[in-house]
Amino acid sequence: MAILLLLQHRQQVTAAEVARELEVSERTARRDLDALGMAGVPVYSVQGRGGGWRLVGGARTDLSGLTAGEARALFLVAGPASSATPAVKAALRKLLHALPEPFREQAEAAASSIVMDPRRWGSSRGEPRLPRFLDALQDAVIRGVQVRLGYVDRAGAETERTVHPLGIVAKGPSWYLVAGTEAGRRTFRIDRVTSCLPTGDPVDRPSDFDLAESWRAIADEIDRRRMPLEVRAVCTLGGIGVLRIGFGGRLEVGGPTADGRVEVVIRGSDEYVVAGELAGLVAWVEVTGPPGVRERLAAMGKALTERYG
Repeated sequence: MAILLLLQHRQQVTAAEVARELEVSERTARRDLDALGMAGVPVYSVQGRGGGWRLVGGARTDLSGLTAGEARALFLVAGPASSATPAVKAALRKLLHALPEPFREQAEAAASSIVMDPRRWGSSRGEPRLPRFLDALQDAVIRGVQVRLGYVDRAGAETERTVHPLGIVAKGPSWYLVAGTEAGRRTFRIDRVTSCLPTGDPVDRPSDFDLAESWRAIADEIDRRRMPLEVRAVCTLGGIGVLRIGFGGRLEVGGPTADGRVEVVIRGSDEYVVAGELAGLVAWVEVTGPPGVRERLAAMGKALTERYG
């Protein structure tokens, strides 16, 4: 596909040009050009100085019907939200180089418009469901246009505002819009969007904006608000893997201690709950603070020995 697009766009290409554009060897480029001819595509080679490969009579293939929208849809599978194999993603990135310039910008925008965050918040279950305005908001992200957004917040209050769509995130079963607003960068749950009207005005997109990096910062801040308790502890090297399995993103691993253990911080929302989670890990973990968690652990230990001896 990429070679056909190159031939249509440039009219003539050399094997060296194909190899350079598509990041393959010249031998592979020649083999694939020969394969096109064997498959019935009217491609032929011109020998000598200034030669190369051409389509007979400037022929056009079915790929000439590829629209900007179809190119965007194709390159959605090349982005971080895709479950496509690395080989498929690599092939599409090569194809991107051969797209006509008007298509290339939106294809690149499509590939970077969505981020998938597999970590779930709390006890959320189920698969991501497609909210009503997901397609419209993704289109606004890709085209880089502002939208007039109707939105119902957590308390049930409905507002309307103009936002600058920057990216879409799927986290667990929920979808979020990351957008610039007059009050700064904000996140909106897309299933709470009640209306979405493109204004046609261009989005003010920071030159250094990276959706994945921005979402990590947003998610970390939300996690800190949801789980303000920080439990400090030291852990044996062998226990770090156990803590990673048990606490996931709530665990922060620090530096080594003088006795060969490792400093860790575990986030939570309640001293009693975190103490209960840590009570069975005494072989690996020693809590150093806050005092309330240590006291609850001691009380749990006393209750266990009284009951079980």
